[in-house]
Amino acid sequence: MDTTVLVVGGGATGVGVARDLAMRGVDVTLVERGGLGSGTSGRSHGLLHSGARYAEADPQGARECIAENRIIRDIAPACVRDSGGLFVSLESDDPAYYEAKRDACREHDIPVEELSPEAARERVPDLADDAERVFEVPDGVVYPSRLVAATGADAREHGARIATGSPLLDFEVEGGRVVAAEVGGELDARIEPEYVVNAAGAWAGECAALAGLDVEMRPTQGVMVGVDYPRLGPVLNRCRDPDDGDIVIPHDDRVVLGTTSVAIDDPDEMVEDPDEVERTIRECAAMLPSVADVERLDTYWGVRPLYAPDEDSRGGERGISRGFFLLDGSDGGAKGGSDAGNGGGPGTDDGVENFLSVVGGKLTTHRLMAEAATDRVCAALGVDAKCRTAEEPLVAGNEADAVDRLVAEFDAQGPADADVVGPADD
Repeated sequence: MDTTVLVVGGGATGVGVARDLAMRGVDVTLVERGGLGSGTSGRSHGLLHSGARYAEADPQGARECIAENRIIRDIAPACVRDSGGLFVSLESDDPAYYEAKRDACREHDIPVEELSPEAARERVPDLADDAERVFEVPDGVVYPSRLVAATGADAREHGARIATGSPLLDFEVEGGRVVAAEVGGELDARIEPEYVVNAAGAWAGECAALAGLDVEMRPTQGVMVGVDYPRLGPVLNRCRDPDDGDIVIPHDDRVVLGTTSVAIDDPDEMVEDPDEVERTIRECAAMLPSVADVERLDTYWGVRPLYAPDEDSRGGERGISRGFFLLDGSDGGAKGGSDAGNGGGPGTDDGVENFLSVVGGKLTTHRLMAEAATDRVCAALGVDAKCRTAEEPLVAGNEADAVDRLVAEFDAQGPADADVVGPADD
């Protein structure tokens, strides 16, 4: 089968690229080995970032987050809980860090309201006794299963083909171009694309290697722990340098405690370490002590799709930035030799000119990542059409029951929001 653009990966960024391309009139096929969102997207903690987490260290990332936060609320209200968020500084935390973050939020137009400890405890009665400084920002909760399914459905509504259960097996490269892709599973087809977008997230390195390219990923795993706690209103963030157990995400009848950051070699081989669980609970309980004693409902691990050169440039510091990167297959910095993985046929010494990898980023900024990637693809294809994904609502994006039916159709249910998202009553 022929397609103008083949998108590999059905997480938030992949379906975002498929939607944007389809809305610009480009023929697009997306393939995903599992259900939509079955990789990183569906196993996140579900924070809709306000940008405050990055404000003092990554101004660009902070501005991107607050802008995309507002867009997602507008185009997909059924996929979001408007919880608000508190940044909480305990007695042992550095007040200078609190002040720097607060001031940076204001500088980057992230709304901030300082609360007295007494006012904060009116919002969160179980807040730690030693919470000394608190400010509020427009964090929220995003339900990734709904967001990914609604975005995929919108892409399909505009003409995209969405193939789940269809793993990429190999690329055929000739003359410095991908001329074909072998896809197995339900689709089971040889696809001949004009252009390929690698949106495989933590698996982007494996995908690129099939085209003879070297995309260096450095995945890290993190644990999320769901506990029985129905009373929390806002997101809670520990106001300190990013560390284990510094975020509490409210759902309907539980909260999700997160998270850790442990380097792994293979995103398919996460190690479920009970010490990570205990550390996460212990650290989150410093902000909200009662979560240490309530029933544990579920535990799951997710993997971050980190780009290795970016991590190296920051000296391994955690959480300072989660920017995204577009890696052109024709660029020597993103290519490997002809022996770099299976599928490295003739021409890979000079790169692969019709191949783009989009890596890094955050769930909150997936639409922006998709826009940037789609701009690059359209420029290569000579397509003169503007992005409209920030203005046009997602299909069924304001109807929870309708979106939940799409979640079931696309096998998009992940653990991050399994307690909220469910089959609609017929």
